[in-house]
Amino acid sequence: MAQLPTYTVTGSARIDAAPQRIYDIIRDYNVGHPSILPKQFSNFRVEAGGVGAGTTIRFDVKVLGQTQHYKAVVSEPEPGRVLVERNVEPNDSVTTFFVAPENGGRAAIVRIETEMKQRPGIGGKIERFLIEKALPPMYAQELKNLSARLAG
Repeated sequence: MAQLPTYTVTGSARIDAAPQRIYDIIRDYNVGHPSILPKQFSNFRVEAGGVGAGTTIRFDVKVLGQTQHYKAVVSEPEPGRVLVERNVEPNDSVTTFFVAPENGGRAAIVRIETEMKQRPGIGGKIERFLIEKALPPMYAQELKNLSARLAG
């Protein structure tokens, strides 16, 4: 069977805070990460771990009037800089958080990037179009929440 094509949706922002402080919030699934999620996320819970690599989470996301249920496993291919949430239920997307230090370590560019598989046919094309419109504002809000948490 042919591999489904993939597409990527991203959002990024410059945040004036120490990169390690930023990364520590993102990798803390007990308190930090849930505190920055936009309103479309609900029922967020930690099933294993809780901080960084090895953490397993479940959550719901309401997009385009539909609620999707997810289970993801967290890895840290570059601790302090890159954190990955790989969805295992359903197995259709990978979200990566990148924290790139800037301004001598007094700020960082934070990027959220989700790679998804495009389902076949016109339905898959429509879904892709809609997701590419719906996710960037969610990422913008998540980054705004992260910045506000660091300022507060």
